[in-house]
Amino acid sequence: MRFGRIVALIAGCLLILPAVAILVGGALLGLGYIAERDDDGFFDVSLNRMETLTPAITAEDADFRADPGSPDWVLDALDADIRLRATGANTSDELFIGIAREVDLDRYLAGVAHDELIDVNNDLEGQFTRRVGNMTVAAPTAQDFWVASSSGVGMQELTWEATSGRWAAALMNADGAPGLAADVNVGAKAGFVLPLSLLMIGVGALFTGIAGVLIAAGVRSPHGTTDGEVVGHTHPAFSEWTHPEPVALTARLDPALSRWLWLVKWFLAIPHFIALVFLWAIFVVLTIVAAVSILFTGRYPRGIFEFNVGVMRWTWRVSYYATTGGIGSDRYPPFSLSPEPGDHAELEIVYPERMSRALVLVKWILAIPQLLVVGVLAGSASWSTTEGNVNNGGSLLGLLVLVAGVVLLFTGRYPRSLFSLIIGLNRWIYRVIAYVAFMTDEYPPFRLDQGGSEPDQPRTPPEPSVGSAGASPESVDLRSADAPELVDSDARAPSQP
Repeated sequence: MRFGRIVALIAGCLLILPAVAILVGGALLGLGYIAERDDDGFFDVSLNRMETLTPAITAEDADFRADPGSPDWVLDALDADIRLRATGANTSDELFIGIAREVDLDRYLAGVAHDELIDVNNDLEGQFTRRVGNMTVAAPTAQDFWVASSSGVGMQELTWEATSGRWAAALMNADGAPGLAADVNVGAKAGFVLPLSLLMIGVGALFTGIAGVLIAAGVRSPHGTTDGEVVGHTHPAFSEWTHPEPVALTARLDPALSRWLWLVKWFLAIPHFIALVFLWAIFVVLTIVAAVSILFTGRYPRGIFEFNVGVMRWTWRVSYYATTGGIGSDRYPPFSLSPEPGDHAELEIVYPERMSRALVLVKWILAIPQLLVVGVLAGSASWSTTEGNVNNGGSLLGLLVLVAGVVLLFTGRYPRSLFSLIIGLNRWIYRVIAYVAFMTDEYPPFRLDQGGSEPDQPRTPPEPSVGSAGASPESVDLRSADAPELVDSDARAPSQP
């Protein structure tokens, strides 16, 4: 894939997510504007009953304020109206509701006990804070600073056109007496909602179209690419894909393994670990891009596929050299995404020309059983003591590799059966990774294929019989010149970094 197509694809995939979000958001806003308004055109909500033993309940938070620094024309253009309704708990209650400038209301209630509404929870129940003071205050109906107010028996309603400034609302008894209970409904009407909805739909549709063009330009099939082409092969012996699984993981045991080098391999591999941190971060981002591309085009971008396979291949090399892959090679892994001559650990994945669009949406759900298995194999264990201390242990794979390392340290032999098991477990893990990374639509089998070679893959060169006449069939004597030739002849001497 050319650089320009990769850039177009990434730009299109990154653009289409916010574009579709804006488009859908505009559509939902328009539907809400049409369906959720009452007969007067207000969006409203009824709060749970408000009660207080003080003379007043106030609301002075940002929900009742307009930024004083904004020009007057901003709120005028928004054409926003606020409506408050209050009904006393008793039909004979004479209530007062009013809106005033915050500074005027604060001056009026200075030294007077009242409850201030600071939040409304998901159950529409108000959360209040008590302002301490005395219990007497002049009747609110006698004040002249209210910009909108209503008082009387029964339901009281006021409508106020929002203007620039800092505002607050108050709910009181009409005579200012302490103790009140009322049901409150708050509504808002804004003339800008419908134009905003249409604008969002238009902008979202425009950018969705642009993103679609970029994605289409990025996923055009390059000339010479065929369905099911194998990515990254340099060895002619692997030109034919004969085994049934789309992921091929192989490993060849170094016949000249050092007894002790595995103890420090993790330290020698630190440069690789640092590089892989950044590579896997890119892997995750590109996988998301690829998922979007598959969803809209049915294709996994070839350039991204090759890069992601390279990251997995690099990881497998380092893992096989130093960690849970098996510590089965003393050859220092190359800093490369591509296959290298003499690799003891190899990973190849068939490139799928066409993929299921719908499957992208459910692969992670379908993979849950496989992920549970991988968690058992590669996840760490933890346990707690009666004193509450939490202890963490290694993974099953880590334990098996440790056993192999200890046997190697004291005997110079790498247990053959253990080698086959470790590689088989890693093969299972990498098949699952490829599936959840959308690199194949074939569900990983619940099958442990042990051994260094894929079950149906021809071995090149053919593997001779294990060990010399005196060697045990269950282990490989790494000190013997007659060790099984699981690696190429030019890889007998360990390569140190």
